[in-house]
Amino acid sequence: MSNAIFGPVPTRYPQIYPQILWKTPEADSMAGHILRVGLATPLLRLFDYHCPDPQEHGPEYAPDRGKRIIVPFGKQTRIGVITAITDTTAVPEAKLRKAIRIIDTEPLLDATIMDLLEWATDYYRYAPGEVIAAALPGLLRKGGALDATETIWRMTEAGLNIDTATLAKRAPVQARIIEQARETPDGAGEATLSVAGKTWRAAAAKLVEKNLLERSQRRIDSLGASDHTRVQPTSTPPTPTDDQHTAINTIKAATGFSAFLLEGVTGSGKTEVYLRCIESQLENDRQSLLLVPEIGLTPQLVDRFRQRLDTKIAVLHSGLSDTERLTAWRAARDSSAGVVIGTRSAIFTPLPDPGLIIIDEEHDASLKQQDGFRYSARDLAVWRARQLNIPIVLGSATPSFESLENVNAERYTRLSLPNRPGNARQPEVKLIDLRNQPCKDGLTDPLRKAIARHLADDGQVLLYLNRRGFAPGMLCTSCGQL
Repeated sequence: MSNAIFGPVPTRYPQIYPQILWKTPEADSMAGHILRVGLATPLLRLFDYHCPDPQEHGPEYAPDRGKRIIVPFGKQTRIGVITAITDTTAVPEAKLRKAIRIIDTEPLLDATIMDLLEWATDYYRYAPGEVIAAALPGLLRKGGALDATETIWRMTEAGLNIDTATLAKRAPVQARIIEQARETPDGAGEATLSVAGKTWRAAAAKLVEKNLLERSQRRIDSLGASDHTRVQPTSTPPTPTDDQHTAINTIKAATGFSAFLLEGVTGSGKTEVYLRCIESQLENDRQSLLLVPEIGLTPQLVDRFRQRLDTKIAVLHSGLSDTERLTAWRAARDSSAGVVIGTRSAIFTPLPDPGLIIIDEEHDASLKQQDGFRYSARDLAVWRARQLNIPIVLGSATPSFESLENVNAERYTRLSLPNRPGNARQPEVKLIDLRNQPCKDGLTDPLRKAIARHLADDGQVLLYLNRRGFAPGMLCTSCGQL
């Protein structure tokens, strides 16, 4: 078997993957009584279980591909995801155990994500259950509800009538909590009550015991206001250059799957091309996914996108809390977020209305997961774009050899941004031969003079060191020996 984009694709080995079957055979349809389940174990197989009795939990909990399920596993219970429903199994009937309960009323992972995970399992030869787990937010892997919730505290009738001045004399933190709760009749969250003091949790618990406060859970309906409110632009959008205009029109004209390598020098305006193409997708009610290699690149991109795009922006990266990540993931899944910006794991985010995928800095090694389930987010993105039949843009000032080879093989279309807008000059770079320039405390004389000259003009200087710690080598300034 071969792949038009990645070359040879590994074939399955039945002796290694004895239970791999992701899709439900048409002959079995939904009448199957055996569930094939992916569990987060290092074992290179899926696991078969008898279907739980649907009458115990209701028809909305009928088995379906992509739903989570609780099953017995050894002496424990585990949470897995249904990958197929079938009537056949290689497990002897006497050893086939019954699943305990289906968690979800609807599949968390749609057919396109399940197909992507199946392909990744084959291509990267990794345990299917752990591949599936990589696609779910942490709270969902632990069996949490799809709807993100937060704990809130509300005043009871007794609490509304209490005299806080009297309470403040013996329990000042409790008094401050009551004052905060009174100001938020819809329910005060942790952030609101935390201003009462470091011991606010214990104080709130005391108030609940006294029936002055009541504690409950509230569904977080959407992303926070800062994640979807359009920021007032500080200036009008720049007029695209001729090269940008060509790139934008070429990408917008693509119908179906097309892969574009957007090669542009630093500062040439690749982000402006991204924005114009995403705006076009939003006009057609289509979602766009933008992958960046590092968390550090995310805030500046998000701020710029908020100034231009009148849509919710879901941000996904490892720096978020579990609740924040689930909220953003859900906003993408239910189409309330028109744009998803994230690091490599965001490639597994469900997109009901996909229109465009963009990989910024496609050459960056950070787009490759280096531990656990090892994968290239760039390669998965190209496969997913082809699967969804949508265009993908790979941007870089220094394209990877793989992408250049795909251009040479006419699999990708090359788009160039050779110049900066306004004919801005490239920074001047000088290489100093340390064999001819003695160093004092690690700095050469030309560098010292340049620093002094710049500081005299009230400028700033940024010095980069290629590594921390001790020098990797010693250089003789007399003879040049390293």
